[in-house]
Amino acid sequence: MIQIDKSLIDSLFEKAKENPRLRQNYDMRTSNEDHSQQMLNALLPGTEVPIHRHPNSVENVLLLTGRMDEVLYEEVVEYTEDGDSRLIDVARKVALREVKRIHLCPTDGKFGCQVPKGMWHTVEVIEPSVIFEAKDGKYGEDGSESLRLSMPGTDARGTGQWHQLIKQL
Repeated sequence: MIQIDKSLIDSLFEKAKENPRLRQNYDMRTSNEDHSQQMLNALLPGTEVPIHRHPNSVENVLLLTGRMDEVLYEEVVEYTEDGDSRLIDVARKVALREVKRIHLCPTDGKFGCQVPKGMWHTVEVIEPSVIFEAKDGKYGEDGSESLRLSMPGTDARGTGQWHQLIKQL
C-alpha cells in the first residue's frame, strides 16, 4: 500500500531540488500491466513543463500542496500569400494562443481541474507544488505531443523565454 503523507511529499521536494529540471515524479501504478498514467509530480518554481497535449485522453490534475496555474492554449492557424499575380505561394502558420489560466491553490479551495482531450497545456509553478495527475495510456506510449521550441535564450533543458513568447501571441 502506498501512503501519500508529509514524508513522501518532503522526499519528492528534496529530489526535485537535486534535479536540473526542478521536478520529480513518483509512479503510483502498482504493476506494469496497468496501462494508465497515475503519478505524483513535485514541481518547483522555475521548472518549465513543455506545452503539450494528450490527443487520446483527458488529464486529471489534483493539487495536493502548493500554488500553480494550469495554462490552456488553442491552436491558431493563419495562411499568408506570397508572390505575384501569376504564382502565389500560400504558407500555413500554426501558433498557440493562451485561452484560459486556472489558478490552483488548495488553501483557496481550488483543488484541481480536468484538461480536455487534445487541449494544449502546461503549468506555471508559483510555489513548490505536488500534483497527482492521471490519464489514459502509459507515459511515452499514449500519443502525447510536446511543443519544443529551439530558439536563442533557450537552455539545455529546452526552457527559457518561450512561455513569454507564447503569451505575446
